[in-house]
Amino acid sequence: MPTRRALRTSPLPLLALAVACGGAPADDAGATDSDTDSTTGDSSDSSTAPTTSGTTAWEEETESEPEQPVTVEWSELELRLVRGGDVLLRFPADGFQLGVVAALDDGSSYDPFFLAPDQWLTVTAAEDLGGSAAVDVRLSFGTDVRARLTVTEAAPGRFAASLVPEPGGPVLAYMRLRPVVDAGEGFYGLGEYFDAAEHRGRVRAMQLEYDPQIESQYNEAHVPVPFITGTRGWGLFVADPHAAVFDVAAAADDRVEATFGTGPDTAAGLAFHLYAANHPLDVTKHYYATTGAPKLPAPWALGPWIWRDENDDQAQVEDDIATIRALDLATSAIWIDRPYQSAVGVFDWNPTQFPDAQAMIAKIHDLGLRLALWHVPYVDDDPAAAAMRDEAEANDFFPPEVGLVTSNWGEPLDLTNPAAFEWWQDHIREYTDHGVDGFKLDYAEDITVGLGGARTVWQFADGSSERTMHKLYQLLYHRAYAELLPESGGFLLCRAGTYGDQQNVSVIWPGDLDANMAAHREKVDDDGESYVAVGGLPAALTASLSLGPSGFPFFASDTGGYRHAPPDRETFVRWFEYTALTPVMQVGTGSSDVPWEFTPDNGLDDESLAWYRQYARLHLRLFPYVWTFAQSLATGGRPLQRPLGLAYPELGAHPSDAYLLGNNLLVAPVVARGATTRKLSLPPGAWLDWWTGEVLQGDTDVTVDAPLGTLPLFLRVGGIVPMLRPSIDTLAETTAADVDSFVGDPGVLFARVAPGPLASKFDLYDGTALKQRLGKAALHLEVAPGAVFTSGVDVEVHALAPIAGVTVDDVALGKRDSATALDAAADGWIYTDDLGGTLRVKLGPGAHSVLATLAE
Repeated sequence: MPTRRALRTSPLPLLALAVACGGAPADDAGATDSDTDSTTGDSSDSSTAPTTSGTTAWEEETESEPEQPVTVEWSELELRLVRGGDVLLRFPADGFQLGVVAALDDGSSYDPFFLAPDQWLTVTAAEDLGGSAAVDVRLSFGTDVRARLTVTEAAPGRFAASLVPEPGGPVLAYMRLRPVVDAGEGFYGLGEYFDAAEHRGRVRAMQLEYDPQIESQYNEAHVPVPFITGTRGWGLFVADPHAAVFDVAAAADDRVEATFGTGPDTAAGLAFHLYAANHPLDVTKHYYATTGAPKLPAPWALGPWIWRDENDDQAQVEDDIATIRALDLATSAIWIDRPYQSAVGVFDWNPTQFPDAQAMIAKIHDLGLRLALWHVPYVDDDPAAAAMRDEAEANDFFPPEVGLVTSNWGEPLDLTNPAAFEWWQDHIREYTDHGVDGFKLDYAEDITVGLGGARTVWQFADGSSERTMHKLYQLLYHRAYAELLPESGGFLLCRAGTYGDQQNVSVIWPGDLDANMAAHREKVDDDGESYVAVGGLPAALTASLSLGPSGFPFFASDTGGYRHAPPDRETFVRWFEYTALTPVMQVGTGSSDVPWEFTPDNGLDDESLAWYRQYARLHLRLFPYVWTFAQSLATGGRPLQRPLGLAYPELGAHPSDAYLLGNNLLVAPVVARGATTRKLSLPPGAWLDWWTGEVLQGDTDVTVDAPLGTLPLFLRVGGIVPMLRPSIDTLAETTAADVDSFVGDPGVLFARVAPGPLASKFDLYDGTALKQRLGKAALHLEVAPGAVFTSGVDVEVHALAPIAGVTVDDVALGKRDSATALDAAADGWIYTDDLGGTLRVKLGPGAHSVLATLAE
């Protein structure tokens, strides 16, 4: 595609061009192209208005046609997943393999990242067992090894399968699935990764592995998920907690190899699931149907968070919350990191640091903030924790056998023991019953499958070992806290996770990233210190894009980074530009930097503080937009942050540094040090620059200006973005009269519109509906209130030619002299030259139909 500088373009011709060039992939919530337009008064063009989205072939298919039928077929020693007439996946004779070893070795981890069987067996024959399942066959792997393959349709587009070896024959310790895939498609999912969101050509371990080459000493696989989606619209999920590795078209460009070291548990077989959908963004809904819908954070948790790595004392916390409000920094919550307890594992407040914690919590809540605490499932060997530890030891609340301990506080509790689980929850209530609203859950990754090929043996009360608990411990750990959060919503920020854990975890954070702009595994030389980076801002961005298609839709990195803190001014600013356009914005660093404290090391100043204020409030104002898409996750499944390669599979490009937020916002963070421009490939359609009103044609490469303090952000032409009022301070309840809370008053609904000739609408989570269509002679808008936003609307329409007049429900609407006059009026309109020509229309409560006539 040609590269060009972004140029100012006359709005109407380019908006018309959007019809031919395309737009959004069909969505399951919020922003959609409409096939109806009930506006009236523009008869000159209403008969020619498009009734469906004229976008990519894929979009037309998914929007105008029902889901194509999906089947599984077995013939000639091959299992096929078929959508319509297209074969999406093939498992030929060597698509199912069993790994033979001479004998089981209790000291072996059977980790396929390091180890391999003595021999792989492939299918040589099959016998149809004639069961009721879609596929039910006995597979022969040579003369004396057999396994039963069963595939059952769970729902349209979703199949549950198992491969179970039969008794007898040689010793088996590994199982492998090797489907044939398209040699050109891309692959998403598999959990959290820092190097690339798309996995072609990579080998991904499904567990933490020792890696001495990187500064952290391990591979950073905190959230491995054995679920992969192909961009042709299929998914494969292997529901097995053993050590595993996915070779993603690395050994062969038309194969995905999923290898599991099942070791002594091989006789139980391998459970897996096959999914298909018209669009690859929709595959995740099948995964949620299998493993459980994601737990949404409380609505207030989508407002900005601020924290320090170490709080000095209660006075500092109270000074921070007062400063947040005095400086007009939109914020909904804080958390207190360690230390705050007398010792780790003691459910108290250190009386020296926090002499009256209950009064402090009351002040936090009064100012419209919610509170979370850092926590871990350990009881420290510290005199202050002696009573807790003695009780845990006396009741066998620790694992019977402990492997390699990597935390500073000893072994984690054995949460497979129901009594230990209940005991720990009883203590958690000592916080939740006194006003703590959520937790940041750290560590608990001591339980690993081993070092290289050797076990680090753990045994648990329920008879399990590290072979499976290296994954499953996280489920128990997180569930212990999740069950105690209020039904109205709480907050769990977790460092680790696994498949199914999205039912417990509100938000994933990527652990300790570098406080710089280094890429993952980049060699860094910093003032004489050399290290191989875990990764800074680029790693955070990539991780967020890898997690959404893996079943964890909410992600929040430490804004500014953690390792080698403090970040410099450029890093901090670029980082909060990015996190403001993510579902969860949490701001803090490893050196306890906050936006208002200026030091020689962090280089922050009044200008950076002003930028932070702007982006924090933008993040807060976007709540109705983001929450609408969040509400559809359980049924629609589409990630909130959408990799462009997954949203537009037909393009065959897979950037890890740009994404869609919801359906209408294109975000292109600047992650290169010193950059003041940003090159990106715009998706099909046309896109309006959020800050300037320039309209850019899509399906081409552009270079846009991006000075420090300016995030490249674009609104899809035809797109609508509902927002909260500009003065909003918090999403949490408040008793302070000078704190503007959404809970106290949702207020007037604001919205930004990039008008387009296709009729489009946005259906908010509360039932409010906004519609737009730009005709040849007039702009049509429609508003229907929902259950929450009942006080009217204030709509800005950008990149619009001058307006001659506006009618509402066939009655002329008064034109106001200025924005100030419009703010003071109950309703009215103004037109300015800002942002390519802006019409602002303010309407009172109720349903309305608006006709804005274009000036001749």
